[in-house]
Amino acid sequence: MKIHPLITTSEALADLCERLSKADFVCVDTEFMRENTYWPELCLIQIADSEEAAAIDPLAKGLDMTPLMNLLVDNEDVLKIFHAGGQDVEIIYNITGKTPHPIFDTQIAMMAVSQSEQIGYSNLVESWLGLQIDKGARFTDWSRRPLTERQIEYAIGDVTHLAKIFPKLLQRLIKTGRGVWLNIEMEKLADPAGYRNDPDLSWHRIKAAGRNPAMLGRLKALAHWRELEAQDKNIPRGRIARDETVADIASHPPKTQADLAKVRGLSAAWKDNEIGRRMIAALDNAKPLPDDELPARTPRGAPLGKEGALVADLLKLLLKIRSREIDVASRLLARSEDLELLAAGVRELSMLQGWRFDVFGKDALDLVEGKMAFAVVNGKLKMTHVDDVAEDEAAAE
Repeated sequence: MKIHPLITTSEALADLCERLSKADFVCVDTEFMRENTYWPELCLIQIADSEEAAAIDPLAKGLDMTPLMNLLVDNEDVLKIFHAGGQDVEIIYNITGKTPHPIFDTQIAMMAVSQSEQIGYSNLVESWLGLQIDKGARFTDWSRRPLTERQIEYAIGDVTHLAKIFPKLLQRLIKTGRGVWLNIEMEKLADPAGYRNDPDLSWHRIKAAGRNPAMLGRLKALAHWRELEAQDKNIPRGRIARDETVADIASHPPKTQADLAKVRGLSAAWKDNEIGRRMIAALDNAKPLPDDELPARTPRGAPLGKEGALVADLLKLLLKIRSREIDVASRLLARSEDLELLAAGVRELSMLQGWRFDVFGKDALDLVEGKMAFAVVNGKLKMTHVDDVAEDEAAAE
């Protein structure tokens, strides 16, 4: 594979993107800094197909990134490969307002061919290529210039290795027929809605108990205010106020600005500074959350009780057994909370639809309905249909 020198000119980038636009796929990775800012600062982009690879310096003076962004978000003929690509996709969305498409994430794909829930990149490379990655440059300051040869070599390795792994992983998916399992997961990763920093929706990320409209209205107002403050100052939202502090104030609103000095998580200065005044103004203007914005009630069946809890435990055991039997990550088949809902009588669940029903949901439902039983076969715990057990016993008599 040809490795290009660090790309710092618009001409070199345009030439690279022209060639890559004819590839079947490109592997993409980014290096960025976001510890002290609201918006992640893009410091390096690495890209490769099966024949060439390059690192691109987005901080280079005068560099026109348009050809690269067009390749990533507008060219539907080229598949974009990432590993744990959520933050990479977020950065591209922040720049273009669009997400890469079509998209393929090797971390997600590994859940369909192994029991790995969130395999790290170094473990992926070791598993597929037998190589040990030098992690020395992992926590480097990517914003500092000039970049060293070691930094660039480390960064480009993230895409050159991926370019070798992807075809092997794709063949495994084709051989097992599990590629279709991943369609929904990949589309979810590419959904622009997941990357919008909409202040009106920012309250959804804060954990708050209950569905009280007045409290949730205050939470929405505070979260909206905090998001705008953080964006304006370009600092992490937690530097304005932590989630727990925002939730606490929404639940127990102070009557005056002076009361902010008593709030855990805020300094005494908030009782008379400008940011404290803006917070109180946000609270004063808060309105109860309308019914159509209230969080949906979690589907509930009958209370689990002791017996239901035991059934839920059996379902979790079945999930572990099935995950081991077919070598797939259990999280791809079902979530723990959905197993509890199934035990409680809920039937509108993703595990009871499509391929998940065929692979796991049907047996899970049979277990709840008393049609499945545990058995030890050759020293291994397995699930067996009760009717099959009865037929085997009858045949043995």
